[in-house]
Amino acid sequence: MTTITTRRPSPGAPDAPGGSPARRRSHVIADSITMLHRNLLHMVRYPGLSMFTIGGPVVILLLLLFVFGGTLGAGLPGVDPAGGRAAYLAYVMPGILLITIAGTAGGTATTVAMDMTEGITARFRTMAISRTAVLAGHVLGNTIQAIIAVTLVLAVGLLIGFRPTAGPVDWLAAAGLIAFISSAISWLAVGMGMQSKSVETASNLPLLLTILPLLGSGFVPTASMPAGLQWFAQYQPFTPFIETLRGLLLGTPLGWNPVLAIGWCVVIAAAGFVWSTALYERKSVR
Repeated sequence: MTTITTRRPSPGAPDAPGGSPARRRSHVIADSITMLHRNLLHMVRYPGLSMFTIGGPVVILLLLLFVFGGTLGAGLPGVDPAGGRAAYLAYVMPGILLITIAGTAGGTATTVAMDMTEGITARFRTMAISRTAVLAGHVLGNTIQAIIAVTLVLAVGLLIGFRPTAGPVDWLAAAGLIAFISSAISWLAVGMGMQSKSVETASNLPLLLTILPLLGSGFVPTASMPAGLQWFAQYQPFTPFIETLRGLLLGTPLGWNPVLAIGWCVVIAAAGFVWSTALYERKSVR
């Protein structure tokens, strides 16, 4: 069981009205680090969630590549003119990485729901711990887990033949985008976990996020879809995520996709933050 060291409430405590802004910020940072350490320990002690997060996308990748890749790789735009499995691997890899990020949301929602149902969050609420830090610890922990999972899935892709053309600047931009998307999805996952009435619901609700890359440009071009589905695929957030990552790693045209991807990250993160903090305040007073 993880031990949380707390301090006594004081005029300078983060939730105390008399604390200076600088002092409040320092307490929020310190508390966030403490909660991050707690969540990282959970990740180490319960490796099953991490293995599922990594194993699921790898299985999907191998299935798509070696069963359907030879056919689906013919005529794909902007990747490998030779077609075949190599072309489809290049095309599908960004979508697989986004599925990996979406998959980590399930672990975060489950952990948050466990804290809520077991009364741990209510106990934190009575302590002199920054309210934002309790939620930020989950977000930071899941963001780190998502980056690790993406790195491992990408390594599998490289082993089976994925050959990105990105330069150093492109790699840095891709890493920053992955971290930004992971953080935004994490805030949404925290809200899902706090909204869920049971751990089982919390573990299933984020599965909706893993469907969105399938309904975007992750596996086939959106132009090949029926009109109604094509409209949805083009305007949902995961399509600009995927197209931006594809452009950075493979040199395909970026267009307005980076702007849309950053905008969607801001919207998702802000919505998740407002939703989760509102739920935290409402449920803590019960």
